[in-house]
Amino acid sequence: MASFPPRVNEKEIVRSRTIGELLAPAAPFDKKCGRENWTVAFAPDGSYFAWSQGHRAVKLVPWSQCLKNFLLHGTKNITNSSSLRLSRQNSDGGQKNKPREHIIDCGDIVWSLAFGSSVPEKQSRCVNIEWHRFRFGQDQLLLATGLNNGRIKIWDVYTGKLLLNLVDHTEVVRDLTFAPDGSLILVSASRDKTLRVWDLKDDGNMMKVLRGHQNWVYSCAFSPDSSMLCSVGAMKPTDSSDVIDFPVWWNWESNMLTLVTQAYCKQVIISKGDANGVFLWNMDKYTMIRKLEGHHHDVVACDFSPDGALLATASYDTRVYIWDPHTGDILMEFGHLFPPPTPIFAGGANDRWVRSVSFSHDGLHVASLADDKMVRFWRIDEDYPVQVAPLSNGLCCAFSTDGSVLAAGTHDGSVYFWATPRQVPSLQHLCRMSIRRVMPTQEVQELPIPSKVLEFLSYRV
Repeated sequence: MASFPPRVNEKEIVRSRTIGELLAPAAPFDKKCGRENWTVAFAPDGSYFAWSQGHRAVKLVPWSQCLKNFLLHGTKNITNSSSLRLSRQNSDGGQKNKPREHIIDCGDIVWSLAFGSSVPEKQSRCVNIEWHRFRFGQDQLLLATGLNNGRIKIWDVYTGKLLLNLVDHTEVVRDLTFAPDGSLILVSASRDKTLRVWDLKDDGNMMKVLRGHQNWVYSCAFSPDSSMLCSVGAMKPTDSSDVIDFPVWWNWESNMLTLVTQAYCKQVIISKGDANGVFLWNMDKYTMIRKLEGHHHDVVACDFSPDGALLATASYDTRVYIWDPHTGDILMEFGHLFPPPTPIFAGGANDRWVRSVSFSHDGLHVASLADDKMVRFWRIDEDYPVQVAPLSNGLCCAFSTDGSVLAAGTHDGSVYFWATPRQVPSLQHLCRMSIRRVMPTQEVQELPIPSKVLEFLSYRV
């Protein structure tokens, strides 16, 4: 088994330059909790970087100062446990808008993080509410933390003050995402098989519960215009008591798995709902748009391109798919195992599970993180990595706001940073992104322009 297509010489692939490391404390204050760094996040304005250190702690560092420290002191930077710690109850000290390093004690294991910023013109969707507990200003920066006990805590990033405690999920809150339009609409994804929509400008009122997943929901992401939401999760056979340890054959047309032995034949029927791990939702009407079929194992991460024309999903089936979310078509496949596993073997254990995927802000590059101790950087028009970096026990990754750095979290609570592929986008690509920000695929295909231009605008070349 290989990590790259046969035509690709692994030795010729560029190695990413290491920018720095943030290592977790050697002696955390609460040893009974896990150390996993399940999530990393950059503030929308680039002012802060945050990650879950494990042991119920979230570390926030001013991103510009962090980069300066890497340049002055080399790549390694062991997190200082004596840094200002902001507990669950406090506090308002310090200068409000001056970024400073601190630790937030969230009270339970942190599984998810998300930054949110407010636009005053964006009003609450609950128009009948005239009085609100919180008035969010233009310079407001919030941090949402999803916890092991199903709670979501909302913090003021500048002061560390706990603003809201959202209680409704019954299982782990696996992911969080804010609407990019500044409305402070927050969506949470949970192991309780639901997504919940919260309006923070209405004091954290839960507006809607989105149901459809038949198993854990791993991740969710808003489109750049906030009109669409993607959610991904686990896929589960209807009859979970059947242990599949015999030779098998899959009939995709009848959506049925046949187990063949010398003695007998047995069939396990997979329901249509269970066979889909990718869902698209209309966030104006809170209805399901479509289910995307293609992955053969749990789908654990998703991200939209900056223009909203593409959607990347990562799965334990060793693949990253690039979709057209407006049509449901698969435009590109990024494989992490060669030859690629057949559908039935893609559903089993291997050392190529893809854990995370992230779109760069240039719209040209995608990063993926897999269990084969490697981070890969892809171009959207190439089916092999253009750059790689070594990483053991990686769990999550995210691009910086300007796209120049990729951060990746690991099982031991540390974070590693690499320089990303740098390429000046062509004028054609910039024009395509400008058009696709305002036109879905269906409208593009109706334009009276040459077919080659249509293909380019539709990302089909």
